[in-house]
Amino acid sequence: MNTAPDHTNPTQPLLQFAEAVVVRSGAPILSIDSFVLHERENIAVLGPNGSGKSTFIKLITREVFPLHRDDPPVLFRGSERVLLTEVKKCIGVVSSTMQDQITAHISVEDVVLGGLFGTLGVLPHFQVLEDSKEQALRAMSLMGVQDLAPRDMKTLSTGQARRVLFARALVNDPDVLVLDEPCTGLDPEGMFHIRESMRHLAQAGKSIVLVTHYPEDVIPEIMRVVLLKEGRVFADGLKDELLSSETMTALFEVPLQIQRRRGYYSLVSEY
Repeated sequence: MNTAPDHTNPTQPLLQFAEAVVVRSGAPILSIDSFVLHERENIAVLGPNGSGKSTFIKLITREVFPLHRDDPPVLFRGSERVLLTEVKKCIGVVSSTMQDQITAHISVEDVVLGGLFGTLGVLPHFQVLEDSKEQALRAMSLMGVQDLAPRDMKTLSTGQARRVLFARALVNDPDVLVLDEPCTGLDPEGMFHIRESMRHLAQAGKSIVLVTHYPEDVIPEIMRVVLLKEGRVFADGLKDELLSSETMTALFEVPLQIQRRRGYYSLVSEY
């Protein structure tokens, strides 16, 4: 018997995976024996290309589903069955690839408003109410891009556009932000602003699920890291224990050195 999601129970995990296996073309591409994400928890997911990071994120956002089992492999706030609209309201997603998907001339405001409808803009048949515009303004203000509202997305710098996508993800005031390689393609200034935005949102109580190749993206507010390799969890634990030269070398299979400074970690090749 399925139970309804309990949003008030602080001891109930936000998300649970148990023997969750995702298959493509008849072969498993991700196998998660056990994983628990608690409410308001901040985590970073690291791994090389092909390790299963993207599939792992899609499993969280319910864009892909694991093989069926009698015992449910995925529970969302304690429930096996959950509406996609509820997941989208709870989880906001920012991906570095979203910007490439904007091929038409769309205003910043419309991109942010599109977050209310799960689109990258406002389609002609959508009705935008004044309350919706106020939601978009609050989200843009939070990311410091409210002055860009009338601008065409194609006229923005990559860093500005990435912050607009953050505002889009925030427009529904989600509990969780899934950030899929948010610093990819940014210059040092853009990286700084995105990392500072992550810190601000984590400090404001948003749960951050960061997917990245680079320890440099792991902000001090993230204490737990999940390492993926070849479609499985390679390690899951405290950042201070797993972000080590030995573990990163084993994960990426190249000689690497980890340096720590002021709560941040950096990856340095030995070559």
